[in-house]
Amino acid sequence: MKSFLRAVSLLLSDLASTFLFLAVLLASHDMPMAILSGMVLGVVQIVWLRRGGRRVETMQWLSLGLVLGSGGVALMTGDPRIVMLKPSLIYLIVGSVMLKRGWMLRYMPPGVQDLLGDVTVIFGYLWAGLMFFSAVLNVALALTLAPAHWALVMSVYGVASKLGLFLTHFAAMQIVGFSRGRRRALAARAASGAVSGDMPNPALRPQDRP
Repeated sequence: MKSFLRAVSLLLSDLASTFLFLAVLLASHDMPMAILSGMVLGVVQIVWLRRGGRRVETMQWLSLGLVLGSGGVALMTGDPRIVMLKPSLIYLIVGSVMLKRGWMLRYMPPGVQDLLGDVTVIFGYLWAGLMFFSAVLNVALALTLAPAHWALVMSVYGVASKLGLFLTHFAAMQIVGFSRGRRRALAARAASGAVSGDMPNPALRPQDRP
């Protein structure tokens, strides 16, 4: 559980600096400024956590290292693809954590676990698959698109893909949960009726009973 939460914090931390990098790049078309913006935000995030007295997890230090390392190399070499490829590494780390069977079950109430445990396990793997697919897609786009075009595509894809899977997940849980809950209620009602029908009516005299 802790490893998953740390992976999610890494993803969120990296996405913040990545989206700032994308926003500055799309707005200014100034690659050095976009890289520096992402690097500064990475440092600010850590400073903000430390000043707030909160512990900085190992994966958050890793995220900062990736932001500063990839940004520094990109500035020295003049090759922005180093920064563009960085999100793929984050996706791979988070996807690997999500491969643990049933990692989402801890977030479900006991009743939901009993009713929709198998569906939850399936979607846990689908979320991992989305992370791995995003990693591969990002590499392909980073190596084939101009930085501005890559920034636009990954910005739209990053939001649309996660929102799409979340809505699909939510709809599936609602539909399957309603269907199974209704079947269980009908089965329980039928079983209750069968039991009550087998019991003799105490109001009848012994000679009147069948």
